[in-house]
Order: sequence, then C-alpha cells, then structure tokens
Amino acid sequence: MGLTIGVDIGGTKIATGVVDEAGTILDRATLPTPPTLDAVIDSIAEAVRRAGAEHQVEAVGIGAPGYVDDKRATVLFTPNLNWRHEALKDRVEQRVGLPVVVENDANAAAWGEYRFGAGTGHDDVVCVTIGTGLGGGIIIGGRLYRGRFGVAAEFGHIRMVPDGLLCGCGNQGCWEQYASGSALVRYARQRAAATPERAELLLGLGDGSPEGVEGKHVSEAARQGDPVAVDAFRELARWAGAGLADLAALFDPGAFIVGGGVSDEGELVLDPVRKSYRRWLVGSRWRPHAEVLAAQLGGRAGLVGVADLARQG
Repeated sequence: MGLTIGVDIGGTKIATGVVDEAGTILDRATLPTPPTLDAVIDSIAEAVRRAGAEHQVEAVGIGAPGYVDDKRATVLFTPNLNWRHEALKDRVEQRVGLPVVVENDANAAAWGEYRFGAGTGHDDVVCVTIGTGLGGGIIIGGRLYRGRFGVAAEFGHIRMVPDGLLCGCGNQGCWEQYASGSALVRYARQRAAATPERAELLLGLGDGSPEGVEGKHVSEAARQGDPVAVDAFRELARWAGAGLADLAALFDPGAFIVGGGVSDEGELVLDPVRKSYRRWLVGSRWRPHAEVLAAQLGGRAGLVGVADLARQG
C-alpha cells in the first residue's frame, strides 16, 4: 500500500497528514478540535477530501485519546472529549469511502517511534510518554501489543503507592501522579514554598509566588541550575525510573523509549531516570539492562504511527 492519511485527535487540535511508506509526512494540516463528535467527523472527512485532491491515498488511520476496542473500530471511552462507545471507524468510512483504522493515540505514537524513530533496530520496545499525564505502548516481537480488549499499556494508572494521591481516574496512587508534567510542577511548587531562598530564579520566572510556577518555568530554571527546579526533575526521574524497573520485570524489553513534553529536556531528565531504573531493577548487577532512549519523532510520532498502522490494515 502506498500513501495513507494519519489523523491525530487531541483535546485542543486535530493534526492530519499524508504519510508515505518511509514515514515521511508529505502534506500536513491542523485545525481546532470541534466540541462534538459529529463536528470532529465532519472535520476529518473534510481533511481527507482535501488531501485526496492532491494525493492518491488508500487508507486512513485515526489516533484517538482514549480506550479503543480490540477491533480498532470503536472508541470506548475518552475522558477529555466525553466520548462513550462511539463507532468512529464505521462513521468515518461512510464519509470518506476509504478503509479506516482507529488506534489509541499513545499506541500510535509508540508504533511510530518503533518503526521510524528511536526504536529502529529493536524488536521488543516499551514506550513511555511523560506529558501532562503518563501513557505508553508496548511492542513485542515486532508487533503492537494491545491486550485482549484493546486497552493495554495504560501505564499511568498502575497503582504505585497504595492509598496515595488521588488521580483523575478515581483511584489513588497512580504512577502518573508521581511521574508526569503535572507532578513536576507540584514538586517545584512544594519545594519553592518550603525553601523560597533556594528558588529565587524559579520564582522570578513566574509571578513570584509558588502558585505562579508553571512547567515551562521549571524547565527553564533547571537549565539555568536553579536548585529547586533541578530537585523537582530528580524527584520526577526517581519515580519514572522506578516504574521502568517494574515494567522491565513484566516485559524485559531491549529498549525503553521515553517521550512526551518532559522528555524534551533531554539528559536533564533522562540521566537521572536511567540511574533510578538501575537502582530499582531487580537483579540489576547480574542482568542485562534495557537501553533508555529519548524519543526522536516528537509530536509527529502519533500521526506517522497511525498512518503506518492504517497501511498495514
């Protein structure tokens, strides 16, 4: 199969792109995410129509931010868009007249990194995306592992701390409450409130108060050596590495690929993540260690990945 269209649905925008067999985006467009599912489908259909006028496309892949069933057809649940058991595949196919594959957006990004990014050369890969929350995807033997019901790799909701912090999912102690962009900001604010004399640079980037600290301030301050911001990254990395050690006990991958906005800080976060991973890995002194790699495709991963999954049918 030749060209396919990838559609990456986010909470605020929809990205579409025509992608070739090498993972190159030939044509790309973005538009705001409409408030209703009907309007989203209208937007997807219009994007496919426009792309089809310029390119001969053969299938459409849609990355959706939520649970997708095992048939890659129905969106079971999206917390941010309020979709419940929506037959997205059938509805889009009726509009565009092309085969459609629907996939969880984190799975799509993991596949994109495996096929065209940091995972090239590995057959067993676990991807962890550290953004506002925490998600991921699993590649085993060169195949995307989705689980019996299609909702595997929801890593953010592994319960790391019994009776821990309340998560948006309703449970307590979920991993993403300790290793995510939201957690990073919380760590920085708490430390800045406790020792403001150590956080002068960090506080100065915001409005001068701990409550005014945002993620971009923590990153900038850490790059400039602010001790509180650096400590916040180390705390996030401690939890992230401990979680990778647990995933290694389950999957024994050849590589972990760390993506998402937090990973954009490179070795500032990856080096302490590796150290924490080795610290908590059972039998660490006597067993091989998976590589811990930075994602390479950035925001393109989901679009490229789901387009490639559509190509495979």
